[in-house]
Amino acid sequence: QVQLVESGGGLVQAGGSLRLSCAASGRTFSNCALGWFRQAPGKEREFVAAISRSGGTISYADSVKGRFTISRDNARNTGYLQMLSLKREDTAVYYCAAELWGLGSSVARNYNYWGQGTQVTVSS
Repeated sequence: QVQLVESGGGLVQAGGSLRLSCAASGRTFSNCALGWFRQAPGKEREFVAAISRSGGTISYADSVKGRFTISRDNARNTGYLQMLSLKREDTAVYYCAAELWGLGSSVARNYNYWGQGTQVTVSS
């Protein structure tokens, strides 16, 4: 089992920034690829970013490319999502997820473990 706890969400004005953290415990964090997904009210959960176990492979949704940066610190069992130039359409609950022995998929069903989510609200 891997337990994931997100933090760092909140209310921010458009153009602002936030840094989300995903603290992992349990099974070895470094054996898992890490993904970030988000879900806005009335919408399906969507892929945001993913990073491989070593951090060598990273992918982003087109909607966040150039504004968001995913990273991880295996020594601290923590993943991060740095979000810059936030837009109102970034408002959502953000979830981190772990893909055991994975490569960093953009498909939610490939992930084995999920956090409880953290709310990000961007105001105009």
